[in-house]
Amino acid sequence: MPAIAIIGAQWGDEGKGKATDLLGSRVDYVVKFNGGNNAGHTVVIGDEKYALHLLPSGILSPNCTPVIGNGVVVDIEVLFAELDALIARGVDVSRLQVSANAHVIADYNRSLDKVTERFLGSRRLGTTGRGIGPTYADKMNRIGIRIQDLFDEGILRQKVEGALELKGQILAKIYNRRAPDVDAIVEELLSYADRLRPMVSDTGLLLNQALDRGETVLLEAGQATLLDVDHGTYPFVTSSSATSAGACTGSGIPPMRLDQVIGIVKAYTTRVGEGPFPTELDDSFGEHLRKVGAEYGTTTGRPRRCGWYDAVIARYAARVNGVTDFVLTKLDVLTGLEQVPVCVAYDVDGVRHDEMPVNQTDFHHAVPIYDYLPGWWEDISACRTFEELPANAQAYVKAVEAMSGARISVVGVGPKRDESIVLHELI
Repeated sequence: MPAIAIIGAQWGDEGKGKATDLLGSRVDYVVKFNGGNNAGHTVVIGDEKYALHLLPSGILSPNCTPVIGNGVVVDIEVLFAELDALIARGVDVSRLQVSANAHVIADYNRSLDKVTERFLGSRRLGTTGRGIGPTYADKMNRIGIRIQDLFDEGILRQKVEGALELKGQILAKIYNRRAPDVDAIVEELLSYADRLRPMVSDTGLLLNQALDRGETVLLEAGQATLLDVDHGTYPFVTSSSATSAGACTGSGIPPMRLDQVIGIVKAYTTRVGEGPFPTELDDSFGEHLRKVGAEYGTTTGRPRRCGWYDAVIARYAARVNGVTDFVLTKLDVLTGLEQVPVCVAYDVDGVRHDEMPVNQTDFHHAVPIYDYLPGWWEDISACRTFEELPANAQAYVKAVEAMSGARISVVGVGPKRDESIVLHELI
């Protein structure tokens, strides 16, 4: 049976949580393989709405084992707070597995994230201030703290002391902040160990054994392709790999076991934070998409920047990830528009680009070239087959599919779990 990756194909917030949840009852494991609590998934089940930040969406599927993979950075206080909130709502969280190799967000990295962003001023990157970037930097600098270190006080203390030799000086002498206390940091992290220990395992081994048994593993990305540290709009990106390649490195599953890549795209485009965004709308249409689509960050609450669908970045995401199927979400948000523009290419200083420009400067100056498709006025939230959609909505889906580099297999027509039209079975 396959390993399947679910990937954001824009700048995030495409509805990956809903897509994961839609498949969650039909898979055995759901794995978060990158990022931390700097992004969120909103899942609506009946009248219940769940906002998940660090936990995989599979935590809401009764027969599914949720896994936090080695590629994730974990704020343990946030992890326990999310678990407690779900327990209070009657959700069984006992199946959660956490990789022993996942890195831990220490308090000093949250402090560094916040003061560095303030220091950058107009050059800020728009981070969430949750310590994600500094923790990944520690990982690459080989001074990071891993989950397994919490079970060996001697190693934990050595690592904290090593990290703070430099970071304490930076916080105190550059940013005029009190240097963190080694004993306090160690004591805080050790306080989590007893509760954490039963959840911790060799998740790479666990997942490969599951595939050997013929079980299905779903790999769920945080963030999205255009926020990938290598393939995104650098430097306005996250600090991890949010592509299908990252699904392998962040979970311990080898590439040959990845059989399907599902790309999630909105029927329009949004992003949070700084950076170029060719189809962004600073007008009443942008406000309309934000209001009707409830485009506010699940984790931060920040209003999202909104724009029309960008087929150029969809094609790029399809190529980078090897997308086999797209899930087109939030088609219902476009209801009531007389016409719906779709970006089919860019104009950069008079030169047409049908693919992503090679350099960031050109992308920053890209002017969208639009095709204009007729809109529709009918309420589509009750549609469950493609034929039930208004003719213009059908035409929109077909046009977007032809431009985007992979077939559209599911169309979202509302926020709830069952408000979807399945064109092709994903599993």
